[in-house]
Amino acid sequence: MVDKMVFTPDDIQDNKVIAALSYLGLLVLVPLLAKKDSPFTQFHAKQGLVLLVAWVIVGAVSVIPILGWIISVIGSIFLFICFVVGLVNALSGQAGELPLIGRYSSLFNL
Repeated sequence: MVDKMVFTPDDIQDNKVIAALSYLGLLVLVPLLAKKDSPFTQFHAKQGLVLLVAWVIVGAVSVIPILGWIISVIGSIFLFICFVVGLVNALSGQAGELPLIGRYSSLFNL
């Protein structure tokens, strides 16, 4: 998906910080709604939205005793790694998909 998108150097430079907001929970709404004209920001906003949905799912699973707790701990560690990867990618001006879950960002055609 990233190969088909074209990000201009100006778009990347001007929107790194706002794209990084995409990975900070509900703050994903800021870049998603405020920078509709920036392909770089929209890429990261959709990745951040997938990450937020995954966090909600892990949170819901965590209420299940024992097995849910185990899945929740493993899922939380994995999602924290995804958070760090996404944040670093946004701040360094790269558009790499999040591990395993990033491919689902194409479900959000906003």
